[in-house]
Amino acid sequence: MTIDDALAARRRARFVGRTAERELFGSALDAAEPPFAALFVHGPGGVGKTTLLDAFADLARAAGVHPVRIDARQVHPSPGAVLEVLSAYLDVPRRGGPIAGPGRFTLLVDSYEGFATLDRWFRDALLPRLPGDTVTVLAGRAAPAPEWRSDLAWTDLLRVVSLRGWAGEESRSFLRGRGIGGAVAERLADTAHGHPLTLALLADVVARGGEPRLEALAPDLIAELVRRMVDTVPDATQRAALAVCALARVTTEPLLQAVLGASDGARAFGWLAGLAVVDGHPDGLIPHELAREVLDVELRRRDGEGYRRTFRATRAHVHAQARAERGRVQQDALFDEKFLFRNLPGILSPVDWPDWGRHHPQPIRPEEHSRAIGLIGAAEGVEAAAVARRWLAAQPDGFHVVRRADATVRGVLVRIDLTRASPDDLAADPGASAAWRHCRAHAPVRAGESVTQTRFVVDAEVHQGPSPTMNAAPVLTIAHYLATPRLAWDYLTLAEPDRWDEYFAIADLPRAVGADFTLEGLRFGLFAHDFRRVPVDSWLELVTERALARDFAFPPPAEPLLLPLAEDEFAAAVRQGLRDLDRPDLLARNPLLRTRLLAESSDETGPDAAALATLLREAVASLSTDAGDDKLFRALDRTFLRRCSTQEAAARMLGLPFSTYRRHLVSGTRRVVDRLWDREIHGGPAGIG
Repeated sequence: MTIDDALAARRRARFVGRTAERELFGSALDAAEPPFAALFVHGPGGVGKTTLLDAFADLARAAGVHPVRIDARQVHPSPGAVLEVLSAYLDVPRRGGPIAGPGRFTLLVDSYEGFATLDRWFRDALLPRLPGDTVTVLAGRAAPAPEWRSDLAWTDLLRVVSLRGWAGEESRSFLRGRGIGGAVAERLADTAHGHPLTLALLADVVARGGEPRLEALAPDLIAELVRRMVDTVPDATQRAALAVCALARVTTEPLLQAVLGASDGARAFGWLAGLAVVDGHPDGLIPHELAREVLDVELRRRDGEGYRRTFRATRAHVHAQARAERGRVQQDALFDEKFLFRNLPGILSPVDWPDWGRHHPQPIRPEEHSRAIGLIGAAEGVEAAAVARRWLAAQPDGFHVVRRADATVRGVLVRIDLTRASPDDLAADPGASAAWRHCRAHAPVRAGESVTQTRFVVDAEVHQGPSPTMNAAPVLTIAHYLATPRLAWDYLTLAEPDRWDEYFAIADLPRAVGADFTLEGLRFGLFAHDFRRVPVDSWLELVTERALARDFAFPPPAEPLLLPLAEDEFAAAVRQGLRDLDRPDLLARNPLLRTRLLAESSDETGPDAAALATLLREAVASLSTDAGDDKLFRALDRTFLRRCSTQEAAARMLGLPFSTYRRHLVSGTRRVVDRLWDREIHGGPAGIG
């Protein structure tokens, strides 16, 4: 038996009531020709819709019917996304036609209000494709739209159930199952008024040793009960598990094991699953929406340092997933990573949180080109549209869109690579020209590095306001950062830039001074970061620590972690380092210590003079492995590694004329510089020639 089996058995044992609803669903399963095709269950949050779907799934399995579940909270509201989920369980023809399963199945849809934009598609397109013996349950907060009842074809095939609270005896039966009876049970039942979530929370508080003073409960009963539940969880591991569950979009057992350790994580997963405020989900566990925010605020207030430790560990696990994945899976991990920050003080969020994670940026299709250019023109003017059209011809791979449920384009995001652009393309775009001038003036790009720019972010309805398009922008951007190892500068172009100054300064993407430009009367600003100075993982750590700071203040510019030396500066630093090999005090001041070369060669303590000396010695020694370079190695060896008192003495030791020795020394030094520069720009071991 798995933990999932044990949890399912536990839920079945504690399930009470809903007799009429279960009988209605069971009778449809038992019929060769079900009396209805769709059962619409609606009711307020916490009334038990998800729990009822659990019971329906158990009834289906007992009847030999396979339950197929979809949770609208975790599926993008588009026909394609729904069909993709169904295809994991059923045979879904790509070009339409009947949907079939390996046997009889029932479709159970939770949080159906999340599919409001797909309601007509469910009614007119999806459900008619299902086999005639399929019973579909749509569970949501709102009653069915009038079109369900006005459509004569659905009149006899639809049943609607308004889910109410428990009756008194059902409430008492639930409490008896939790070991609570007598006068206490009567008081709890009277307080909860039949609301299942409230009653379950009251039972949790009592089960943990403290009968609540019901007369003192705040008007916001759920919030107060969650706080009292936290009061009764003294175990530090369980509190950390609650914090993870409140923070993460979905809590999985591997996540808990990463934060709490293997054994504690496995136990915590089972414990969380038994809480009244935690719902099961196909991918793990999620707290009830009425409780999540209260848990997050309460746990942060009670143990700020413990909360911060949990936050860092949770983010590290989610970020590692984003690092390891690509495509849609990586995008989901990046949505999950930013979701962690949603409640931290001091972090302004230009996003639409209720719609977060439901719309993914996708490459543009040829038939969408005119729509994308039209959106840009409508929002930013005909000159901007002409610029976008030029970039579409030059770099079509930089165009992405966000689509609505009906597959039409809602927004467009355009990322261009300035280092791939022709001089004519740069000159034709005031925004790209401004970014390129800023880059060249502050820290020019070096061979093998790239400079990129998010040139357009346009939502059809709100331009650059909170929207599905703005939600998708940071996901597309950070995925680009993770996939670009030699990224130098990245620029973000936004209209009305003054309103973004504080947010992007906190995010260490400060406004590029002197790079504002105007197009058709609309002012734009550039927000920039040099990833050679603060690489992407260090940048994310910096943003995390700023977000977690107890006393948040407007931050000063980040101290550069790395120094992007120009090629001649780098060569001079290598030559100086070779001369100072026996002087740790001088090596400690060498600018190579702040280059990517040393950062990638050092352990967690960071580069020091010893690390630089080791790197330089290994680079010289690498010449000895090539017979053609042996004479160069010997000149360097006697000059820098096993040094003679003077260069003349080194020439005599090697038996060479001084001019020949000097030629070998200059050539060898140049070879070492070239090899280290190649590694600085492209990565790889110092010995690669």
